[in-house]
Amino acid sequence: MRNTQEFYRRWMDFDAMQGELKTELQSIADDPEQINDRFYRGLSFGTGGLRGKMGAGTNRMNVYTVAKASRGLAKYLAALSDLPSCVIAYDSRNNSALFARITAAALAQGGVRVHLFAQLAPTPMCSFAVRYFKCEVGVVITASHNPAEYNGYKVYDKHGGQITDEAAAKLSGLIAQQKNLVRAFPDYEALLRKGMIRLIDRDVWDAYQEAVLALSIQAPTFPLHVVYSPLHGTGNRPVRQMLSNLPLVEVSVVPQQEMPDGNFPTCSKPNPENPQAMALAARLMEDLGADICLATDPDCDRLGVGVRTKEGTRFLSGNEVGVLLLHFICEGRLAKGTMPDNAVVIKTIVTAPMADAIARHYNVHVINVLTGFKYIGDAMNRLKREGQLERFIFAFEESLGYLSGTHVREKDAVNAALLVCEMAAHYASQRMTLLDAYHALEARFGVYLNGLSTFVFEGQEGAQTMRRVMAALRKVGSVAGYEVLSRVDYLVDTTGLPASDVLAFTLAGDRQLIARPSGTEPILKLYLSVQQGEGEDGARKLEALDQAARQMIAAMQ
Repeated sequence: MRNTQEFYRRWMDFDAMQGELKTELQSIADDPEQINDRFYRGLSFGTGGLRGKMGAGTNRMNVYTVAKASRGLAKYLAALSDLPSCVIAYDSRNNSALFARITAAALAQGGVRVHLFAQLAPTPMCSFAVRYFKCEVGVVITASHNPAEYNGYKVYDKHGGQITDEAAAKLSGLIAQQKNLVRAFPDYEALLRKGMIRLIDRDVWDAYQEAVLALSIQAPTFPLHVVYSPLHGTGNRPVRQMLSNLPLVEVSVVPQQEMPDGNFPTCSKPNPENPQAMALAARLMEDLGADICLATDPDCDRLGVGVRTKEGTRFLSGNEVGVLLLHFICEGRLAKGTMPDNAVVIKTIVTAPMADAIARHYNVHVINVLTGFKYIGDAMNRLKREGQLERFIFAFEESLGYLSGTHVREKDAVNAALLVCEMAAHYASQRMTLLDAYHALEARFGVYLNGLSTFVFEGQEGAQTMRRVMAALRKVGSVAGYEVLSRVDYLVDTTGLPASDVLAFTLAGDRQLIARPSGTEPILKLYLSVQQGEGEDGARKLEALDQAARQMIAAMQ
């Protein structure tokens, strides 16, 4: 058991620590619960890097933990190359620019050539720049869609994808060997003058835009009015620049969310999966009579979509947008004569079953991977090693992540915004909304409904509870009161996928439940799916599964 009070005293007694961090430590002197939460562990690698609340402590994102991670990364890179290089990007969060400069200086001090974005940039642009400069790694300072108090440190490999589990384990070990507290940080300005840190110029932005624009399926021939919100993040410039290339597309930006702001004053959790985050975009869409509204999360890798209907705004889920895009891409590439032989779509195991039905119709091969776009990137790299990357046409995950090109190995909301607008204009020319188009797909391929139940388990005690719940799920004979027809435990079962703490249950009556602890948040996620049979109310069927699953998890805690 870690002595959290001892770690707290070390930080309190460190005379080189000044300012807000020192004040913060002093304020919790009589709060053992806060001390324990901040010092019971060091920040650990989850899905591709570090993520946590900002503040003082070993279990917080701050200048010391960021510098420590960067020194460990420098050691990791020294084993890969005699003259390694790295791209660094950062989003609009509080301290992101500071953390990026500290990362750049620590890496440069360790002998790494650094390409640093001079201004905030989307996560997919970091992936692109890693490939553009042929670097060994990339780093993005971001906490993606998390609340304002969070920040993170995502690491990418030479292919532009999130580092593998094996690489993350090696890097984590090297980081653990570094000291938390150092008396001084490397001189950023001196290393910039020396040329070890170089600022990324316009050429990379232009090359990225050109690569995404080349993925166009069908230039709009019918007027479309789009409302867009960057949710105070990095998407404002690249998304608007991309959409300016589309004829007949008018873009109105949500003024309250246009400018970068790490406090996210208009949405407490800037996640376009949440209707609250897209409320202003929906309101402006309805006020202007626009066709659709779009929103990107702060690092611009996720895209939310809303449709104006007679009944009001209808937000589309990641599964719904994913299958719509899959169908649009297949139809469009067939029409253009660019559909490859034995085409491939890559999706995660928790995404919509309708995608499989659509893929079968177009003779497209489906590759299923574990949850997380890092595994999609791995699958793309395997195709490349086999000389078959040209087969790839699309990848998506249910959490609003989409990719239709090989220019990056990460979900790309700029790419997705281009395609969604082209698709919406295509259906508008047929007097159909995107929702109409989805219902048409249901009529052809079947009605599938998907849901997500989340359970928050914060802190050390929460982590133990989540492990206890997963252990209990591994022993159940039935799930949420339904007969289990088959089950897969991805920790031990031979599936051809890496071992992962994920449980998948196929249940009686065309129901499915997948349980997975998040790799980036203290959350247990239950992915629910039902197929609506003849005479069934699919929404009620899904709701019944959700309620039964929640009762089951509550009883296991």
